[in-house]
Amino acid sequence: MDDVDAVQAQIARNMLQSGDWVTARLDGIAYLEKSPLIFWIMATSFRVFGVHDWAARLPLAFINIALCWVTARFATWAFGRRAGIYSGTILATCIGIFLFTRILIPDAALTLTIVVALWSFLRLLDPSELRRTRWFFALYISLACGLLLKGLIAVVFPIAIATIYLLITREVSLRDLAKRLRFSSGVALVVLIAAPWHILATIRNPPYFDWTMHSGPGNYHGFFWFYFLNEHLFRFLNLRYPRDYNTVPRLWFWLLHFVWLFPWSLTFIAAFRHCYRPISREGKVRLLALIWIGFVLLFFTLSTTQEYYSLPIYPALAMLLGSDLAIRERYPRAARIIMTAILGLSLCAVAFLLAYNAHTPVHGDISNALTQNPDMYTLSLGHMSDLTFRSFAYLRLPLVLAGCGLLIGIVATLRARRTAAIVAGLALMMIVFIQAARLALVVFDPYLSSKPLADALTRSEPGVLVEGDAYYAFSSVFFYTNKTALLWNGRSNNLEYGSNAPNAAQIFIDDGALKSLWLGNRRAYLLIYGTDLPHLKDLLTNQPKIVAYSGGNYLLTNQ
Repeated sequence: MDDVDAVQAQIARNMLQSGDWVTARLDGIAYLEKSPLIFWIMATSFRVFGVHDWAARLPLAFINIALCWVTARFATWAFGRRAGIYSGTILATCIGIFLFTRILIPDAALTLTIVVALWSFLRLLDPSELRRTRWFFALYISLACGLLLKGLIAVVFPIAIATIYLLITREVSLRDLAKRLRFSSGVALVVLIAAPWHILATIRNPPYFDWTMHSGPGNYHGFFWFYFLNEHLFRFLNLRYPRDYNTVPRLWFWLLHFVWLFPWSLTFIAAFRHCYRPISREGKVRLLALIWIGFVLLFFTLSTTQEYYSLPIYPALAMLLGSDLAIRERYPRAARIIMTAILGLSLCAVAFLLAYNAHTPVHGDISNALTQNPDMYTLSLGHMSDLTFRSFAYLRLPLVLAGCGLLIGIVATLRARRTAAIVAGLALMMIVFIQAARLALVVFDPYLSSKPLADALTRSEPGVLVEGDAYYAFSSVFFYTNKTALLWNGRSNNLEYGSNAPNAAQIFIDDGALKSLWLGNRRAYLLIYGTDLPHLKDLLTNQPKIVAYSGGNYLLTNQ
């Protein structure tokens, strides 16, 4: 898809082709805000399988599988085999884990490192643990990998959660704790793994140490300032520049977890009623999970919030929900009644949308039936606001499949009483429902991706490529063609800071430069939003020629 999805894949490709695995670059501009491990993993996949979109996604798929498996194993160790199966199933089939892993972002990998770190922490505290060396390496390697995936937050979360846990339980003395966790050796291992990239990135992108407490257009302070101050501290304080992101209202950030954990979130209340006293392994893990959830939610409540920022708490929630269901012969009656009502209303909504669009003609791709709300696109799920009733005419097959899934869930909650049967029914419902969502994404592809424009460009005569707007607008074109481009009025958002570096490529052009290029003798191509077409026609004296149209956007040429 366009935006961050193809950007991440293209950075990995650029690293592989350039041989520079230290500084991420896009279109010749340094991209200094993200840690590199996810790029290294994708680049390695490209080297093994070739540069394909599926090769970019393959590592994330395996990471998600590993996350569900580790969560299941953690819950099995704490609560028993049935709780482990339920916890892994809950995490694998909830709505949030599907939605927030369709995009090539490192948050699922970050979550995996946090789960491994906290489980290793408990294993090292356990006096009966026999494999201490294994868990020592698991703890500190996971912290180091987290640093290289998402920065300081990957260390702050596990350390803060573990510290609060120790302050509450007073389980061991400080001297005994140091002996069990082997702090000195552990910190040395983390530094050995994570420090080289941070040092090299600082050296290669001077100035080395700039402590400026503010920034603005045209300013450049090097890697250290942008990565540690701007991207970490100022983002937390909501003072980051450029502010190329939005934030979900705090109340919605909390309440939407009932959606992200659906259909398992209806047992939240029952799951939180258990004993949290650290007198048994079960109580210790429940207490840790509670601290885990509370700290992460509070952290982001005080900071900026995107919908997927709370992904690191999903394993903790899954373990609490799974451990609760594991001790119940019968599924909670209130949750079953509410679930049946929600699924029934959802099935009615699906039937209404199918009936409403029974005779609605379908022309072209789905973009013809969508609205555009650009103000919402800085949120992860902002494009959901583009849906209209008419757009569901393009989604008939996904709607039918979703209806079948809902029907499976209704039958399971109405006829079954035993927990195992209802869990199996709801899991099967979600497998069908997720396949419906996948098919819906296929229908949305021309709107969310510019691959058809990239294919048309590949088939065309060579020429200078210009993109209207920021790099992210048509980022999938850059991935599928592996071309660079001039950016027309696109010096904004994520590439603005790097564009001010002394060695930055001169790729940004204004109206005058575009007009000069367009009226010259060289063939030029322009990627442009359909909404920008009137301004372009006013700017240029000759009528642009349409090479391709897809998703409401155009590939134009001057010859």
